[in-house]
This record gives sequence, C-alpha cells and structure tokens, in this order.
Amino acid sequence: MRRLFGSVLLMGAMTMTAMTLTAQTAPKYAPGSGTLEVSVTYGAMLANVIAGKSFWMQNGSVEVAGQFYRGLSAVADVGGMHTSDINSSGVGLDIVTATFGPRYTWELPKKRYNLFGQFLIGEANGFHGLFPSPNGAADSADSMALEAGGGMNVALSRRVALRAFEVNWLRTQLPNSTTNVQNNVRFGAGIVFRLR
Repeated sequence: MRRLFGSVLLMGAMTMTAMTLTAQTAPKYAPGSGTLEVSVTYGAMLANVIAGKSFWMQNGSVEVAGQFYRGLSAVADVGGMHTSDINSSGVGLDIVTATFGPRYTWELPKKRYNLFGQFLIGEANGFHGLFPSPNGAADSADSMALEAGGGMNVALSRRVALRAFEVNWLRTQLPNSTTNVQNNVRFGAGIVFRLR
C-alpha cells in the first residue's frame, strides 16, 4: 500500500515538473479531425468489494482515440487492475476491462492544454479472485463495465503530450455476495502519442 501511494506521489511530482519545464517552450498540440492518438497511463484505483469495504489496486491502461468531427472522438480503452491482498484477507484480484464510446475534447485558448470528458461501455473480466454465488464460489467472473470521466493533456511537442491526470468512475457488476455492484474510481497519468 505504501509503495502504491509512493508511486502515485512520484508520478504527480514528475507531472508537475514536466509542466513547469515546458511552460515557456511547448509547441501547440491541437488535434483535429482525422487525428489518431494512443495513450498509456498508470495509476491507482479505489475499489470496493461490498459497501463500506474499500481497497486500492494498481491500475494501467492503453487507449486509442480517433477524432472524427471537431472535438468528438471514438475511444477504445483496455485497462488492467491488480491487487494481491484485498483488505488483508489473503485474497487477490485482477480485473481487465475493454470499453468503447465517445469522447469530447475542449481545446483551451493557447492550444497547449486540452480537457476531455468521455462515457465508455464494455466488459469487465475478474480473475484470480473469489466470486461467491448461490452455487458456490468461482475464481473468475464477467460483467458489464460502465466508465465515465475525463482528464487533461499538456503538449510536450507536436506529436507527444503528457496526460497530466485522468479520473474515471468505473461501475462493474461482479458477484460479491451482496449487491453484486462495484463503484470504483480510477486515477491515472501517462503519455499520449499523436500518430497522425
């Protein structure tokens, strides 16, 4: 847990340092129609098994976004989450999500920063865990995944941007012996590559 918080703090410090160093010289990063971007992010996810029982997971994702009209993009996101010990129970959990949907990007006046909001839907697969059901327990389960949130990109060059932050609410419906609903919050930062 301390290592995870340390990693998140280190990423935050690196983000702030990069933003400060590029404050005067960063070129404009203004994605337009036909732009294709790939981003890689890493961070943490605040997850829950049942109401009132939260824990942290490591979180990473790869995302492809294609802008097709002004600020509108189609996004595909594949994310992975991991913890080896849920609330000191000795039970671990891995989750992989594949979600798709629309994104809207707002370009700020100097075009060095842009903000985005998105709504994605897809599937979540939980494994290496414990998923109770009326017929016993399984070590894997599938469910629908809903994800909504946004973030900010900061230009480093014409083809590279820093994902300063990204925050998403992730809802899954994996079996958990009570409501079978999990409301999670994903935090991340990373790098964005503009391919065209």
